Amino acid sequence: MVCLEEAITVSGEHKPVLVEEALVALAIRPFGKYVDATFGRGGHTKKILAALNSEGRVLAIDQDPEAIRSGQAALGDDARLRLHHGSFGELEDTVSELGWRGDVDGILLDLGVSSPQLDTPERGFSFSVDGPLDMRMNPAYGMDAASWISQAREQEIERVLREYGEERYARRIAKAIVNARAQNPITRTRQLAEIVAAAHPKWEPFKHPATRSFQAIRIFINQELSVLESVLPQCFRVLKTGGRLAVISFHSLEDRIVKNFMRTAARGDDYPLDVPVTADQLHPQCRLVGKAVRPGEEECRYNPRARSAVMRVAEKI
Repeated sequence: MVCLEEAITVSGEHKPVLVEEALVALAIRPFGKYVDATFGRGGHTKKILAALNSEGRVLAIDQDPEAIRSGQAALGDDARLRLHHGSFGELEDTVSELGWRGDVDGILLDLGVSSPQLDTPERGFSFSVDGPLDMRMNPAYGMDAASWISQAREQEIERVLREYGEERYARRIAKAIVNARAQNPITRTRQLAEIVAAAHPKWEPFKHPATRSFQAIRIFINQELSVLESVLPQCFRVLKTGGRLAVISFHSLEDRIVKNFMRTAARGDDYPLDVPVTADQLHPQCRLVGKAVRPGEEECRYNPRARSAVMRVAEKI
């Protein structure tokens, strides 16, 4: 699991991960239709556009309004690109509105947070810079982290920290949060980070003790895992036969969901072991393309965020 703060580069610029590998995985066709379902600051989209001819098209989706504004400023004049502000959990509807359902050549999901989100204190993702405790990918939608922490029961906070952050000391930290909020409202990122740090009995080398707790709360606030589970089957419904799905994950919870989904889709229908059926009678949805792809040493050296990245690829059949 990577420390979120490692996603911030020295220049503050967001560096997309596994860019060249993603293009290879998607097997870009110059005239194809592609979906970058996590646009961010457009690093992957720019590379896809560069590989397309005038007939190719890209649909780029992001729920962060700042990402869409940045994309409009940088790429808004490219007639091959359609930018959509929304959640990738609505992928099938968004693609269908364009008339692309069943005609998409490739879909890319690059999960997690971007460096600009971490580097903007007002977004409330970072424990290294002080800001309002928000953590919403779309600041106009849903409950922010401060509101949730102010009213969640201790047992719920413990569950979130344990399930989404794999935090060993979830019970102890949850108790400390509840005790602290009884004295003063918890509304700032640094305030929460200090509470967690004081409650954490065993600090890991080179990792802030609030890393797992901040990850857990962010995942919960944005319902990241449930949205991921909902979008994966949508991908195969909008891809054409031979279309590729590439998913880049940054922690074990995401990767486990992706790996299990792809393996199940490649295996097909779940018949009892003693039922005599052939492989094609199982109706598999996809074939797995190669093994999990991880960044090389050079990429990890210039972009620390890449250290925990893993990409899995499947092709619709």
